[in-house]
Amino acid sequence: MTAVTFDLTDPDLFIRQDAHEIFSWLRRNDPVYWHPLADGGGFWVITRYADVEAAYNDQHVLSSEGGPMLGTSFRSTRDSSAGKMLVASDLPRQRHIRQTVHKAFTTSFLERVRAQVTELVGKAVDRAVTDGGCDFATDIAPELPAGALMAIMNISHAQALEVIGMTRRMIGFRDSLFVDPAEDERLGLAVTQADIFDFFSELMTERRKNPGDDLVTILLNASRNGRPWSDEEILYNCMNVAVGGDETSSYTACTGILALHDNPDQAQLLRGAGPGLIDSAVNEFLRWGTAAAYVKRQAVRDTEIGGRRIRTGDTVTLWNVSANFDEEQFTDPLTFDVTRSPNRHIAYGLGIHRCVGAMVSNIELGILLRHMVAPGLSFTLSDEPRRLRSNFIRGLTNLPIAFTDTL
Repeated sequence: MTAVTFDLTDPDLFIRQDAHEIFSWLRRNDPVYWHPLADGGGFWVITRYADVEAAYNDQHVLSSEGGPMLGTSFRSTRDSSAGKMLVASDLPRQRHIRQTVHKAFTTSFLERVRAQVTELVGKAVDRAVTDGGCDFATDIAPELPAGALMAIMNISHAQALEVIGMTRRMIGFRDSLFVDPAEDERLGLAVTQADIFDFFSELMTERRKNPGDDLVTILLNASRNGRPWSDEEILYNCMNVAVGGDETSSYTACTGILALHDNPDQAQLLRGAGPGLIDSAVNEFLRWGTAAAYVKRQAVRDTEIGGRRIRTGDTVTLWNVSANFDEEQFTDPLTFDVTRSPNRHIAYGLGIHRCVGAMVSNIELGILLRHMVAPGLSFTLSDEPRRLRSNFIRGLTNLPIAFTDTL
């Protein structure tokens, strides 16, 4: 393989599962790689764990205000959410937004999440077992973020599924399962974002009349330097929480369940170990799945990464999916191991931009595992899985499974 034989902007590369070979080559041969584009532009690709870790922690030089993902033009432009949305903000504004949003992730909120997700996942698995099977990706996995949304935003199950449908279209803007391939990508994204904003605008209107103990009410009451947050800031951060929570946990669940199917010894180990291995299995789900393949940054001044000179204005991409399979950091990284320890994966990012909902995701995945590896219960694929067409989020859009009783 040479540096001109791959294109990381091509979502089909990730459907074909060619990425691990490419990233392995890059880590060995060109760990800070300049990725050219057909229009003459390009961006930096950071692939080694140590370099990705250092880049995450260099927030004063590598700005987040260009947004977290490469745009449809794949050029560096200022994102409309810059300085308003948590993942698209830099210090000191980022710290204030994070502290405010974090109020919806306190212990009391987490207990609500645990109770709601336990109820929904339990019912979904029971239905699937009774029916003999289901499409895990559509019938069970969405109940994880649905329960979290219900608890954090105080909305109904139907409303939660409505939000999930919209965020799925937003992330899947290059997948024919969610959008018309003939539709302009930028227009499609704008329409979906408008739909999400409309949903939360209506929720904001209702919460102004009837305040509650939920994220929207928290943001409506937020202020900075004595001034309340603008409606735009509230909308962006509601969307941030929804998109981040909806897409990562459910897609991680799908890739993790597929990994258990493909590694039956690991599934059997979990069934026999009881709750003792759940936490380490969740971490291996996260490392193995690495739902957010990369995040984007933009250099605000000249710097150096891995011996390469990064110029002011350059776009830099930090590839979590490569770092989480770095042989220098993980023993036998291509082996799915639910007992892996230590497991310092960066599926949630690092530093000030570590996912604010990481604890929620851990709770969701732990609940799911307890149900899916219950003693006496087994599952197998009943048809081929389908992968999301995206180079940003990795996951499965369909995962048909059949349940069997092993007693």
